[in-house]
Amino acid sequence: MTEIIGVDIGTSVTKAVAFDRAGRPLHSASRRSTLLRQPGGVVEQDLDEVLRSVAEVVREVAAALPRPPAALALTGQGDGLWLRDAEGRAARPMISWMDGRAADLVAGWQQDGTVERVYGRTGSGMFPGCHAPLLAWLREHEPQTLERAAVAGYCVDAIAQQLTGTVALDASDATLPFLDARTRRYSTDALEACGVADLAHLLPEPAEPRTVLGLDARGAELTGLPEGLPVTSGPYDLPACAIGSGVREVGDGLLTVGTTLACQVLTDSAYVDPGAEPAGMWLCTPDAGRWLRAMPAMVGTAGIDWALAVVGADTSELESLLMSSPPGAGGVRALPFLSEAGERAPFVEPGARARFEGMSLAHGRGDLVRAMCEAVGYAARHCLEAAGLSATLAACGGGTRSAGWMQTFADILGREVRVPGETEVGAKGAAIVARAALGDPVDESVWYADHRTVSPNPANRGRYEGGYADYRAEVESARARWHA
Repeated sequence: MTEIIGVDIGTSVTKAVAFDRAGRPLHSASRRSTLLRQPGGVVEQDLDEVLRSVAEVVREVAAALPRPPAALALTGQGDGLWLRDAEGRAARPMISWMDGRAADLVAGWQQDGTVERVYGRTGSGMFPGCHAPLLAWLREHEPQTLERAAVAGYCVDAIAQQLTGTVALDASDATLPFLDARTRRYSTDALEACGVADLAHLLPEPAEPRTVLGLDARGAELTGLPEGLPVTSGPYDLPACAIGSGVREVGDGLLTVGTTLACQVLTDSAYVDPGAEPAGMWLCTPDAGRWLRAMPAMVGTAGIDWALAVVGADTSELESLLMSSPPGAGGVRALPFLSEAGERAPFVEPGARARFEGMSLAHGRGDLVRAMCEAVGYAARHCLEAAGLSATLAACGGGTRSAGWMQTFADILGREVRVPGETEVGAKGAAIVARAALGDPVDESVWYADHRTVSPNPANRGRYEGGYADYRAEVESARARWHA
């Protein structure tokens, strides 16, 4: 079988990579996408621009191959609300998962018990950038949009529909917040709790795992590939990255250090604990009886970029700034919650905000940057503990390029972290799923062999154990203020 092109449609960058039969990346291409920000926490994207980015990277990669690929394997960002009409055209600008316009609505649902009720039915928490609050917000502010919409989907299925003419929603994408992952069916109780049961017709039923579509005439024209070429749509980027990073055994976890922080642990049980914090979700995988307990936080590299900008530095200076400050940042402490939408895992607080403490004239630029890096590390530990990490841990995402930050993660987590050599693990995971769907499963020992291991420094264990305890206490104290 020839090469497969994996396409990862990220929030700000679309990437395509051609993988050969042994999992080696042959050619790659990327294009940036535009985030349309407006007051009130509005974050949107243009469907046509995102589609154009996909077409361009696929054409570029395919042109470097000696023959057409065996398939296109799509993955990409999840959540948000990608409303389309019956022909797949945009019913309005696509609403990003980063959108915060419905933050007040989610805060109200927390107070009146709606969030807990939905969590009890599906095991999914809620945050402003997911389907339930966004549909409710549109009902109040844009009812005419819902009237002309036919599909309330997500990024990956929206692009797949543009290329194949078929709506095929992966169950992983459908999760938050209405899907009961155990049955792969929507919960009527969850829809009713959010007051949107009459909009259930907009939600596509999840497709069977490893469904194979085919390029239609328009998709072939856009990509320059043969009509009928196999296309797989999903899983979306969280589970795709887990698959591409070698998360294979129950208890294995993945830490994705990207714009935001996504923590996942593979499990063979989707038990909903009614007494647990109503946050995170269970993601369906392509394998029956296997789920990913996901805690996708809103903190991540965006916060580090912000801290670097505040001190007048850029990413090229991150390593030197980390080296200039000792573990513990000289006593400077931070809470990393900079997103306008607050936090969504391992707790949901639309009003969550960042802060720094312990600074004095004796501190320098490196202390502020290290404090933020450590705060994100503490958030990662909080998420992974909540997700049930008990075995190996892999890490991926742009943040893994920083050796100093990865050492900080390992020290805070107190465990080895495996970093795959292939940076585009989302595209790789999509390609692995596509090969299985086409009846040509990969040799996993070969596809996952390339990696490096970051081990914790025992000398820092005591400092970071104390720092983590302080972080958890500060978060709990801050939550009372955020509520107020």
